[in-house]
Amino acid sequence: MTGFRVYALRYAERDARRGEHFHGYDTRGAEPHPTAYYVWLAVNDEHTVVIDTGIGRARAERAGLRYLASPVEALARLGVAADAVDHVVLTHLHYDHTGTAREFTSARYHLQRAELDYWTGPWAERVTGERWLLNDDDLAHLRAARRDGRVSLPDGDATVVPGLSVHLVGGHTAGMQVVRVRTARGHVVLASDASHFYENIEGDRPFPILHSMTGMYGAFDRIKELADGPHLVVAGHDPEVLKRFPLLEPDIAEIAG
Repeated sequence: MTGFRVYALRYAERDARRGEHFHGYDTRGAEPHPTAYYVWLAVNDEHTVVIDTGIGRARAERAGLRYLASPVEALARLGVAADAVDHVVLTHLHYDHTGTAREFTSARYHLQRAELDYWTGPWAERVTGERWLLNDDDLAHLRAARRDGRVSLPDGDATVVPGLSVHLVGGHTAGMQVVRVRTARGHVVLASDASHFYENIEGDRPFPILHSMTGMYGAFDRIKELADGPHLVVAGHDPEVLKRFPLLEPDIAEIAG
């Protein structure tokens, strides 16, 4: 089994302030702190796996993002067609991670059972601080896909395909998971929103949108355990990703080739 090649593909960006990205008071809270939006690709000779599916153009523009390309268009730049993807990992069900899931018509979806249970259970509707982050149409698509037998719902750590596994960490959402990928460089961890920015995990500073404070701290610890070094952690929304890893194009970083 060959190791995976892993890429981060930025499809949108947004102007923001530091105060939006760190829990608690920050004397530098008014300083600019831009947000990048990514999907990730892990591919080897046997499998093509997309991690998270971003946002469609219309929703991105309503949210005030600068939309650079659709995730499917970004993948095409690496020679990957949507119908060639055999697995899609959804790290969690916030709208900016599920928005184009329906375009991967041949894929099997993988998300934590705790995540689906939370969003379809009695509490999410009442927790208004989180509810706005769910797209009902995306959830309906995934529930239909589950009825069709196209959804895997692990309870904790699980292997998606040999060399690529998911790990329940919680914190940001009830069923937040991270992805560990075996590569020629070692085990890479795609943190997604378990650590939006490197400063979150490296400074032990949680992001302010969270389901559990203690869960987010635990997620930082688990990411460090799973990665073969801090240089192999990929933050979820940090423009710094495109500086820490070699660029194939201005918006595509090669995490491990």
